[in-house]
Amino acid sequence: MSLTLTDAEWDIASGAQGEGMAMAMRIVAESARLLCAARLIPIASAHIDGALYHGDSGTLFAEKLVAGCAKVAVRSTLNVGALDLTGCAQIRLAEPQRGMARRMMDAYRAMGCETSWTCAPYQAGHRPAFGTDVAWGESNAVVFCNSVLGARTNRYGDFLDIACAISGRAPDTGLHQATNRKPILTFDCNALDQAFLGNEIAWPILGSLYGRLVGDAVGIVTGIGFDPGEDNLKAFGAAAASSGAVGLFHIEGVTPDARAGIAADATMAETIRVTPEMVADAQRRLSTAEKPDRIDAVAIGSPHLSLDEVGQLERLIAGRTLAVPLYACTGRHVLQAIDADGRRKALESAGVTIVADTCVVVTPIMREVRDGVLMTNSGKFAHYAPGNTGYAVLFASLADCVESAVTGRPVIGAEPS
Repeated sequence: MSLTLTDAEWDIASGAQGEGMAMAMRIVAESARLLCAARLIPIASAHIDGALYHGDSGTLFAEKLVAGCAKVAVRSTLNVGALDLTGCAQIRLAEPQRGMARRMMDAYRAMGCETSWTCAPYQAGHRPAFGTDVAWGESNAVVFCNSVLGARTNRYGDFLDIACAISGRAPDTGLHQATNRKPILTFDCNALDQAFLGNEIAWPILGSLYGRLVGDAVGIVTGIGFDPGEDNLKAFGAAAASSGAVGLFHIEGVTPDARAGIAADATMAETIRVTPEMVADAQRRLSTAEKPDRIDAVAIGSPHLSLDEVGQLERLIAGRTLAVPLYACTGRHVLQAIDADGRRKALESAGVTIVADTCVVVTPIMREVRDGVLMTNSGKFAHYAPGNTGYAVLFASLADCVESAVTGRPVIGAEPS
């Protein structure tokens, strides 16, 4: 299938609107050709993952776009960077890497991107309408956008995301097309206890299991029977996108595509019947630390904590002082809210380290500890932390994480708030 560009797209690719815009359009067009897309489609917004420093080439790429006078054509929020520009957390990033990371963040701001610096832009007001085509990066943001908001995006990686934002176009392929959004398998949870499903710990566990079993397939989850709420759906999607390559899931009667008519049927190729034994195995897999007698840190907020989740953290701490560091990663929108009424100061006085603009798994913040043990309630942290931080992981509920941070040793079975 050959790609056809409109006259306006050809003009942009030829440099009629500057070299930066031309570079972006050529990147998008060549990506579309490789993906066998017949055309490009206009997008309403973008979420940019490519501003996280992984090496000098990314900074130089962004600066070349700036030098070519490139500006984003649509609303474009930014995922986490490598630095906490709010000053909440100390980043252990030496020069010249620190300077290059800052230059990279500055370049994306110069192109007109919003300095949101969050992996959860949907919590900060960036919520495209149902059925809208967008170009989002960052795996949890992509799956939330598709699944919970019902907008349409593929998993746009570095640096195709900024090219789409500048050109205002994306390849017409994949999850932009209705036929590719239909579920091909059922993830049947009818055998699971409703009390378990009503606990926040269920959702990263189920998401991790779902992603590992389905890969990048589109499935529909059945047997839930209630709306678990956005924070739990966020946790499910983030874990599924980490253990697998999930870009879209449906939950019967809950997510918008399912409410609009997508449903499980007898023609589906596969039904995965989830058992309590499968769930128990999935939970065990999220921990790499073997029966630790201590913990060295707790990290929560991947994806970034919502304001409701910060409130839950406050209730669980209940004025106590923590024995080990607890890193709470969140966005500027939440930081502003808790700063205004003194809640941030109270959390920090208890021993919580607020992390904004970034997170502890993508940049060095946590202290270096030999054979360190990190406790978390995040399926995404559990997946990436061992490789990215060197800490072994102990996965548990938020209540267990807080009790363990208070005592300095693993506590399993604390009562949730």
